[in-house]
Amino acid sequence: FIKNILEEVTEIFPSQYIHIGGDECPKVSWKKCPKCQAKIKELGIKGDDKHSAEEYLQSHIITYAEQVLASKNRRIIGWDEILEGGLAPNATVMSWRGISGAIEAAKSNHDAIMTPMSFCYFDFYQTDKVDTEPLAIGGYVPVERVYSFNPYPDALTPEQQKHILGVQANIWTEYMKTFKHVEYMALPRYAALAEVQWHNPKDAKNYSAFLQRLLRLINIYQLEGYNYAKHIFNVRAEAKPEVGDIKVTFSCLENTPIYYTTDGTEPTKNATIYTQPLKITKTTDLKAKAFGSEGESSWGQKFIFNKATVRPITFLSKPTHNYTFNGAITLVDGQRGNKNSRSGQWLGFSEAPCEVVITLPENTPIKEVSFKSFIDTGDWIYPPTHFEVQGSTDGKNYETLAKEDYQLPTKHFREIKDYKLSFKEKKVTYLKVKINEVNKIPAFHNGAAGKPGFLFIDEIEVN
Repeated sequence: FIKNILEEVTEIFPSQYIHIGGDECPKVSWKKCPKCQAKIKELGIKGDDKHSAEEYLQSHIITYAEQVLASKNRRIIGWDEILEGGLAPNATVMSWRGISGAIEAAKSNHDAIMTPMSFCYFDFYQTDKVDTEPLAIGGYVPVERVYSFNPYPDALTPEQQKHILGVQANIWTEYMKTFKHVEYMALPRYAALAEVQWHNPKDAKNYSAFLQRLLRLINIYQLEGYNYAKHIFNVRAEAKPEVGDIKVTFSCLENTPIYYTTDGTEPTKNATIYTQPLKITKTTDLKAKAFGSEGESSWGQKFIFNKATVRPITFLSKPTHNYTFNGAITLVDGQRGNKNSRSGQWLGFSEAPCEVVITLPENTPIKEVSFKSFIDTGDWIYPPTHFEVQGSTDGKNYETLAKEDYQLPTKHFREIKDYKLSFKEKKVTYLKVKINEVNKIPAFHNGAAGKPGFLFIDEIEVN
């Protein structure tokens, strides 16, 4: 069957590369299938600490497909799942679940194409304010994040980096009924990824300079009647946590005046005009608005201060590469995560707990620690299994203040959930917080059962 299909494809299409997919094929049914198990026995396949027998069977199938195409002088491309069980000799990997697949391929002298979800999935939302956006599958990939992507990771030597053939954007259209919608999702992110591809990795990129070039390109979009997203014209805000305060810097294309309020009311042209960065030192409901050539643009964020806000914080175990964003300070930056798990406000942990140390003012009295968890089991993001708080006055000897275990879910659900530990008031200088992830996804989750889950958390609050 595989041979017939691939040979027919090579007769129809002249391309050197043939993409065979090879992704999202759960092995749960393979373990139960008598024919699969008979084939495993026939081939003498054994599982080991690297791969299961079923994954090695997949590798056998992918290698067979590669041989069929090689006989026709063609080359195979597959998604990064084809790495599971070992890579076919001449296969090229498309790394979509992050960049680790491309790194693994390049280190084994295989070519790879970078297309990670967190930078290159243009079916994801372009803003974290999704209520007024056309329906999308989820996620969050703004223009700035696309432009920031480095397809040549430091984990590879210069020689290995030569195996990175380039980048690819993906627009899956199951939520898009019209081509105008497709245009909206592609433009102007397309332009950002083009510069990522053309850019010399030895030179520093400049997002502000890119935006000025993009303004000229948008004139072409308008001339051609393209339906492009206009988020680059929005008020942009950088909230930079510093020890003791949060520095908020506003900017807007075309030097449009920006008006702001600090009491939660909607800014008008009678509000204060922004002239210099603002320093936030207490709970503040900050809103800003610009009245530009592309219409009104609003921004808002409530900064909530507690005893941990903008205090020094260090990781004892780090998040996964794709969900590290601005690092540990994200957990105490005064900004609570919203309904978009990829907004950059949630840190994601997998195969390692979230474990941090927060340095409070000397001998700070505390009696409560809480955090928020983003849960979307269908997306492999699970609730925590354990929450523990320890305190110390010297940073060496820690005392457990409170801890709690949580049961694994028995069905799918999606929500933002608060977790809180209360205890007898204690004076501490160093606070150690440990939140454990789901090591093995529960059996009810078809296709993911037994695999490591993700833990997404934000804003550790101390009172």
